[in-house]
Amino acid sequence: MLKLDFYHTVYIGISQAFLGCFVFLLVDFRKPVAKWRTRWIITAVTIVGSNLFGLLFLNFWDIYYRVGFFTVTVPYILVTLWCSQYRDFRAAFSIITGLFVGCIGTANEMLTALLFQHSKYCEYYSFAVRALSFFLMFFILRRFSVTYRQMLHQLNRSWGILCLIPFSAFIAMLYTASNSANSAVIIVLIYGLMIVCSGAYYLMYLFFDRVQKENSARYEAQLSALQVSALRSRMEAVRAAENAIRTERHDLRHRLQAVAELVSRGDKEAALDFLDTAQKRLDERKVIRWCRPPVLDAVFSSYFDQAQNQGIFVEAKIALPNSLSVNEGELAIVLANALENAIHANLNLPQGQRQIRCKMVGTPGILLELSNPCTAAVAFDSDGLPVAQKEGHGMGVQSISAFCRKNGAVCQFDQADGWFRFRLVL
Repeated sequence: MLKLDFYHTVYIGISQAFLGCFVFLLVDFRKPVAKWRTRWIITAVTIVGSNLFGLLFLNFWDIYYRVGFFTVTVPYILVTLWCSQYRDFRAAFSIITGLFVGCIGTANEMLTALLFQHSKYCEYYSFAVRALSFFLMFFILRRFSVTYRQMLHQLNRSWGILCLIPFSAFIAMLYTASNSANSAVIIVLIYGLMIVCSGAYYLMYLFFDRVQKENSARYEAQLSALQVSALRSRMEAVRAAENAIRTERHDLRHRLQAVAELVSRGDKEAALDFLDTAQKRLDERKVIRWCRPPVLDAVFSSYFDQAQNQGIFVEAKIALPNSLSVNEGELAIVLANALENAIHANLNLPQGQRQIRCKMVGTPGILLELSNPCTAAVAFDSDGLPVAQKEGHGMGVQSISAFCRKNGAVCQFDQADGWFRFRLVL
């Protein structure tokens, strides 16, 4: 009997380990991810380990068969909701999907038990097929999980409806397996449910993949448009400066004659004032180069010019190398969104209070701090991101957040002492 109990304990332990892996693949953990992922693993291992200890040493079997749902499944759900970045139907979908994948292993086990029901090794064959099914489903689910986790950030609605698909299949199979004998008809019915639900999952995957490709195409178009717009603005500024310098050069002969006349009269102060005025006029026409990377330089130039045209004082300290450790175009979109938000925030202030402070360095890592005065209270969500006050706003912040997730960067938004600050560390 001890050997049988040990076998069933190992059987449950391996099943729960695989189910935990399935949920682990689909959960988007809270930040910092490493911390919350570790908490989830420790808590899940504690939940399963305590149940296995009770089964193996405390004769917990009768109680486990009656209340196992509350000693394992419910704690699993609660700890997943606690550690997940999303505590809505997105987290529920991850959990139910893990249960549905477990149903596939159970269905294969039932089929094996039916085929080898007269063999004395039937139980071991069933266990081997169940474990192999879980092992294969792990790799299939890992391939799906990449697209799925991307969709968690892009699809904010309809997850409750999507949950109905795996939940219905899981409940139907659980009821069928618990209240019916293991017969060929039941096996066919269960596999029919599995095929229908798997087909629904495949359609969801195609939908997710298509949405992801459309978003990528839209992002690339935005990136190209930004680059073209910024570079065009930079070229126009350079062209205007060249025309001004050409005019100044044309007038230089006349100015030199005027200076020579003033000097010949002994009026040195007037000559120096005249030259100082000419120098200031040339400095005003000079094109400022903010940094060496051309696209970033164009973005800085374009948005700083916009800010100054709106009466916004710009204080910038930028030191970037020729090459960066991240895609220049993607970083340019982050800067464009942040600067655009800062300009819009300044427009709500009186002329004398408008200001943008920008500090950015590229070594040893990319560090950016952008701040602007802000008198209105800003609301932040659970992730520390500013909440848009109007419908349709907030896309810039979402774009910045997506950049950070993709490149492993850390961004921070805060409001203190009448200033709103955005920091980026990469």
